[in-house]
Amino acid sequence: MSKINLGGVTFGAGLSAPSLGKANTSSGISVPKVGSISANAGIDVSKGLSGITGGIELKKDNGNVFTSGASKKSVEDKSHQAISSYFIGPRAENLSYFKDNMNVILDHLEKGRLDYFPEDGEFITDDIQASETFQKRTASVAKAVGDLSQLMVARNIKYYPLAMRQAFDGPLGFLADTFTVKTAQNVEKLFTELTTWELLNLRPGTILDIPDRLNRDYGISSKYIEQILDQYGIQSRGKEALDRDFGIEKPAQYMLSNTRHYSWPKGGAVAGIGSENMVGIPVDYGARINMEELEKRLEENLKNKQAVYAVAAIIGTTEEGAVDPLGEILSLRRRFQAKGLSFLVHADAAWGGYFASMLPRDYTPGSGFMGTLPVGLGDAEGFVPDSSLRKDTQEDLWWLRQADSITLDPHKSGYVPYPAGGLAYRDGRMRYLITWTSPKPGASAVSTFMSNKCIGLNPDGYGALLGEVTYSCSRLSAQWAAMTDDTMEFVVVPFNMLPSELEPNATPESIEAEKQWIRDNILSSSNLEIVTNSSTSPGGDTALSLLRKLGSDLNINAFAINFRTTEGRLNTDTLEANYLMRRVVENFSVDSPGDDPTKIPLYLTSTEFSPELYGDCARKFKERLGLRDDNEDLFVLRNVVMSPFPTEKDFITELTTIFKKVVEKEVTVSRERNALTEDNHEFLVQGQDPIYFVHKPSFHAANHRRQTIFEVDLPEDTKHDYLTLKSQYPEELITFSTTQAVDLTKAINESGELIGYLNSDMTRPMLPSVPVKVKRKWLDRPLTGPSLATDYPSGRMPFYLYGDLDATDSAQLHIDHALLRYPNIQLTAPAINLSFPTAPQKRDASHDGTPLVLFINDVREETMQPFPDKNATLASLPNFFFREGKEFAVSVWKDPVAGSQDGQEVLEAWEKMGKGDEGDDSQLLVGRGKMTLGPGVFVDAEWLNVDPYKRVDPVAAWIKELEKIGE
Repeated sequence: MSKINLGGVTFGAGLSAPSLGKANTSSGISVPKVGSISANAGIDVSKGLSGITGGIELKKDNGNVFTSGASKKSVEDKSHQAISSYFIGPRAENLSYFKDNMNVILDHLEKGRLDYFPEDGEFITDDIQASETFQKRTASVAKAVGDLSQLMVARNIKYYPLAMRQAFDGPLGFLADTFTVKTAQNVEKLFTELTTWELLNLRPGTILDIPDRLNRDYGISSKYIEQILDQYGIQSRGKEALDRDFGIEKPAQYMLSNTRHYSWPKGGAVAGIGSENMVGIPVDYGARINMEELEKRLEENLKNKQAVYAVAAIIGTTEEGAVDPLGEILSLRRRFQAKGLSFLVHADAAWGGYFASMLPRDYTPGSGFMGTLPVGLGDAEGFVPDSSLRKDTQEDLWWLRQADSITLDPHKSGYVPYPAGGLAYRDGRMRYLITWTSPKPGASAVSTFMSNKCIGLNPDGYGALLGEVTYSCSRLSAQWAAMTDDTMEFVVVPFNMLPSELEPNATPESIEAEKQWIRDNILSSSNLEIVTNSSTSPGGDTALSLLRKLGSDLNINAFAINFRTTEGRLNTDTLEANYLMRRVVENFSVDSPGDDPTKIPLYLTSTEFSPELYGDCARKFKERLGLRDDNEDLFVLRNVVMSPFPTEKDFITELTTIFKKVVEKEVTVSRERNALTEDNHEFLVQGQDPIYFVHKPSFHAANHRRQTIFEVDLPEDTKHDYLTLKSQYPEELITFSTTQAVDLTKAINESGELIGYLNSDMTRPMLPSVPVKVKRKWLDRPLTGPSLATDYPSGRMPFYLYGDLDATDSAQLHIDHALLRYPNIQLTAPAINLSFPTAPQKRDASHDGTPLVLFINDVREETMQPFPDKNATLASLPNFFFREGKEFAVSVWKDPVAGSQDGQEVLEAWEKMGKGDEGDDSQLLVGRGKMTLGPGVFVDAEWLNVDPYKRVDPVAAWIKELEKIGE
């Protein structure tokens, strides 16, 4: 490998990727061309999917009801006939009707615009309107405005009684002896005698009644009340002033699940509530708010006398389609009001609000409504049956009527173009709590009104449409649930657990029995066969009722993939499972300029479940996938079903067949990159007596996924040549490359032998190959997922210090940067000069073959990571910190977790060292002093991080494409 030497630092160059899973006669394989996998894999997974689909073509078939396209049954289904008129159609079947309708409107619009100052030029160009920024901002503003409005109402209604209480010490003082209200506990008291806590916890209806009662009972005009609020209200005085006047030291809080939309904490900051007071509540295994945790938090606030603005129930999370138990939240509020704690209940139904139209007008919880057939518009032989939602979901949608406020986004399940959003109040008086106005164009409002009127907010309109969507979603969820078995090289696991998994006595056998029943009775059946199938699953469900229980609460399917290793065991490394899923998503998305959208038969999106936000929910999902319980985010695939058009069995089967073929190809990559075999390796050679080999690691090859340092014995002639070269050229980088594949683990642990040759830019290979004896292992730490931490070191930069600390010759001390997180950088320095103002403690600490830990105290690693991924870029940096002659303040410690393979444990232990009382670490501290880097410094960010299977870099490709504009 050729090198770049600049300023006393050798940067790796001329990169070739490490071999992956197979022994090679050279030290690596060249990086494959974009769009294909390396020769080792022997497959091509370029984004064009021809050859992957197994000859399947997605097209209509004349009259065959078991392929894509409409069938005779769909033609006879009156419900589906109505739904079909709402859309342009998958094949633009209704485009002529759409054009006719739009042209009538646009002709009038164009005439009006052109007749008005016809000499004016164009202001908003097509390019501006088509830009990603334009589209995103219009959508995000609509969402943010809805959430922010609700937050400001919650804030204002909480502080309204405080403002009025101050008015009762001023202009409304003449009412102080007569005006009474009922507390949250339904006790009637004089308004002026209420404590601050009681004022903060008046029921919403009680608060909203105050101005009406002042007008009705005392003749005080609304205009005068408005003037009072201008003087005393929170919008004029500010939250901080009212807090100060009433001695409020604990800020009120807003509670909602951890999986809330990102606009919530932003809205909290803008509204003055503070993002830190937007309290996240843990979620259950289905990503719904955990009611036990919510109740605990409310009890804590009640005990601490800390007010609560509101609790938000998310009616359809954007990532998982989960519906929070709104009915239980409303019941919980009633119980806490009896204890003296009151708050608003807001329903964030941005995604799921329109699904309420599936419920009949006379529906009530417990009525037994199923809704599995077309509602009043046809018989049971519809091509796509309507499907109801889960019983719990239906009931929570029904409870929307009892929420104090609801946000709704018609541009989601209302099928209205961006941006359209709404905020509804149960008590219309709430809207007066915000006195500011923000006029907006009415186009989105008009389009929402038109869609609602044309389609209908009832079971025959949007209800029928979303009923078919729900059914189609359930058909896909059945595929994700039962697609794989133990004989396959990968597993697909749906996020939402199967009914058999939810049973308290669930076993792998009972779960597999239900999956097999799904394969036999749902995956292999037509829609009509499913509707008429009267047989029951092991859990007692018919095919139709079981479909109702599969998948999410609404129309989003989240699922994940894991693979089996070449030994047949499920992979346990979260990072490797994430790697596989990212590659799969790349096949089903447009992520580079070379991707052709017309060649992608199925689009998948993705999200991440972080342990911080998802807690036990993420841990349970990992457990079901066969992954370790760790602190890594879990990459999750998702598909959102919006199409109501026929999805008879073979159409979905065709799509999932393509999906399986792509996964099989990508699993080949994952298995190969994780296969442990004999392989060739390259080492940096350091020291004089003893001589050390420092392994050149790679995060992307199982055979090289380790940080390893060991002592060796060189043959006398080879050792003489090496020492001579080092004495003449101390800055020269000398490496050792094996020529015979070896099991490195066995060689290290059994004092084995390596066959290879020394190499340097000065001499090139020192042939012939020679045997090298492994003498003593100093470090052999894996770089797999469990051995990595979730963060980079924060206050310092850690290194392994190895060699003889007691030696008088500085050439006997060396350092190698500790690799605790991916991506990273290899920083290795031989022959450092380490000096201490006072004699270091435990000078013999380095004699046992265990590296010490050296911290560069004035370098904060987390601020520098990730480093540039090109060595040439690093070499061009004029002030790169790791160079010959650089001096650093350092501290040296015995490693309290030496030998640990848990990356998070290592990081947390090291972060604590030297941060508390010095006495706490006295047994670990070796000394504090100065370190100066000597010649032969080595830096590499390429070999360590390069992925030889990586296709085109999408970011770089798009930048290159954009640079062509204007040429």
